[in-house]
Amino acid sequence: MSPTESREIVAELTSVLQQRRGGDPESSYVAGLYAAGLNKILEKVAEESTEVLLAARDLRDPSVPADNPGVDAPALQNALANEVADLWFHTMVLLTECDIHPQQVLDILGARFGVSGIEEKRNR
Repeated sequence: MSPTESREIVAELTSVLQQRRGGDPESSYVAGLYAAGLNKILEKVAEESTEVLLAARDLRDPSVPADNPGVDAPALQNALANEVADLWFHTMVLLTECDIHPQQVLDILGARFGVSGIEEKRNR
């Protein structure tokens, strides 16, 4: 996937999330999250964060050798990628709820290129 396609996905998802803010909670999961309020959205972000951590742990569990034929590494990688997608999605719902466009986050990340992580943290 090209960077342009990635930007288009973020832009399209952002548009859908903004449209769903005023949607019918009975017919839209996202509208239901917005109707339930900030605390419900925060709960979903926390839940998805935990699921990412658990999927990563399962993928890198040191007690299970990676060359063990019983370990399906591609399935575990796919599980982690799916959980990260859920986390990104719910984080975008949170950003929209807080009237922050995801482009602001992308701009911040872009500005960090070429800057030492140690230096960037020190400058916050």
